[in-house]
Amino acid sequence: MEYQNVLDEAFEAMKNAYAPYSNYHVGACVLCKDGKTFKGANIENAAYGAANCGERSAIFGAYSYGYRKDDIEAIAIVTDGGRIAAPCGICRQVLSELLNQDTPIILSNGQDTEIKTIRELLPMQFTSEDLQ
Repeated sequence: MEYQNVLDEAFEAMKNAYAPYSNYHVGACVLCKDGKTFKGANIENAAYGAANCGERSAIFGAYSYGYRKDDIEAIAIVTDGGRIAAPCGICRQVLSELLNQDTPIILSNGQDTEIKTIRELLPMQFTSEDLQ
């Protein structure tokens, strides 16, 4: 697979998930065009609203180091669940602003893998254009 390396790193990141409440582990890895990667895992909290998803952890890491959507090659989002990982609504909204529309989003549970774009995952996006 073309993005096997970023998928492998996402599964490695998943090992760092802290999910004592849902027991649903997510790992993510952003691959930048210069080869730099940023990993993230879901981190839960007893105050559920204070939790953060793996894909947001990873992409916020890339942005924190100065990378922007044109610098991002792909993102992998993985889980150990029975179905492939699918970003929650909040993550889809975040990815719709922080990724280019055609950036590959590799989704996997280790058995099945699909590659989507944010356009496919969130077809009617709320964007900065809606705020003007």
